[in-house]
Amino acid sequence: MTASLKLRHLALAGLAVALVCGAGWYTRPDAWRPRAQTELLTHTVFAYRQWQSTGFYLNQGDRYTIRARGEWLYSPLVGKHGPTGGRPAPAFYPLPQASGGALIGRIGENGRPFYVGRRTSGLADAPGLLYLRINDDLLGDNAGQLTIEIEITPSSEDQ
Repeated sequence: MTASLKLRHLALAGLAVALVCGAGWYTRPDAWRPRAQTELLTHTVFAYRQWQSTGFYLNQGDRYTIRARGEWLYSPLVGKHGPTGGRPAPAFYPLPQASGGALIGRIGENGRPFYVGRRTSGLADAPGLLYLRINDDLLGDNAGQLTIEIEITPSSEDQ
């Protein structure tokens, strides 16, 4: 193979790589568009994990809104369901007043659990990180995840 032929093969290979890489960028304009702030506040909560930090620190009095969508499974007997849960929860679940498998939250390491479900809003009663999880005691047989959107409005004292 001559040097000229090798150079031509190399140029064609480079062109092919550039076209493949560039085609993804050119044919998917949403991949490079500016992102809205609310898109940056999207998280995933997994059914098989304990309390999961959202990374958001709330001061007392901050307003929060949490929205959830998706499906997960907390018991093979109940089947998949959304963030509102399935059957009534037994007394030993983290939040017995809510349905088993519901999305629940708390503020701070030792905060009181509260029901989130598909959507909830409230005021932080104490400072701390916002945590979310599934309302279940045994997480080993769980599957799936929920997509969570969080909006936080600082209290008037913080602004």
